[in-house]
Amino acid sequence: MLLKDFKPSAAISEYIHLFRIVHFLFGPDDPLPFKAYPPRPEHCLSFFPFDRENIEYTDSEKKIGSLPVILYGQQLGVTKRFVGREFLIVQVVFHPGALYRITGIPAAVLNNECLDAEAVFSAELRLINEQLFHAAHYNEMISIVEKFVLQLIKKVRKDVHPVDEMSKMLIRQNGNIPLDKLSRLSCLSLRQFERKFKERTGINPKLLCRIARFDKAFRVKNLYPQMDWLRIAIECDYHDYQHLAKDYKDFTGMTPVAFHEIENKSPERAFGLAEIFYDTAL
Repeated sequence: MLLKDFKPSAAISEYIHLFRIVHFLFGPDDPLPFKAYPPRPEHCLSFFPFDRENIEYTDSEKKIGSLPVILYGQQLGVTKRFVGREFLIVQVVFHPGALYRITGIPAAVLNNECLDAEAVFSAELRLINEQLFHAAHYNEMISIVEKFVLQLIKKVRKDVHPVDEMSKMLIRQNGNIPLDKLSRLSCLSLRQFERKFKERTGINPKLLCRIARFDKAFRVKNLYPQMDWLRIAIECDYHDYQHLAKDYKDFTGMTPVAFHEIENKSPERAFGLAEIFYDTAL
């Protein structure tokens, strides 16, 4: 069983933050748990060469089922993701702004969307999925997807912009950088900066900061389940527990304790696994 992040090659690292492989195999009599997937600061392209993922939005009746390759926009709420008995996902996690550069699609259009990736890219994705199905090992899977991304970035539609680097900086620093400073570094007025930021990431800078900080707290709790919530709040740059609890309520509709009761039943927990921080995972 595997839940691991892989560093992209230098040739594509301008666009790709990481590759992630998740591989679970459940027995014929094992119950199939779902993953309550909270918002995180990322756009992803996900390949499902074996059993596919079924998705339900918790704040609506929207359902997505049985797509071989899914393009995920910035999610703003919880989605329930149901796995099959042999669940393998090979995921491409883009840097902020990279998906916009590659597709030319304003990122806000993709917010809260899980799209059939063939509608955005091409039917070539079917061939990639087939190659992943027949791959002999995980490193071969990464090589297959890297080759696809190399071809993808040859067709980039938008130039790089200083806002792209500023959005990465915001995520790395958990939002602890004044927006007026970032706008000056981007050579833009604050209003121009916010407009360009939303075009390229899908959301405004303040919301990205909140999601990045929430995601850090979520991962800290999963890695250190015995750590108390006040300590997590302080270490993740919240003012206090109530400040953290407000973000949990806004992003999951639940208290931190209630949401992690569900999280503790997610598929990776059955194998004693937990996601770690992107940069330390590579």
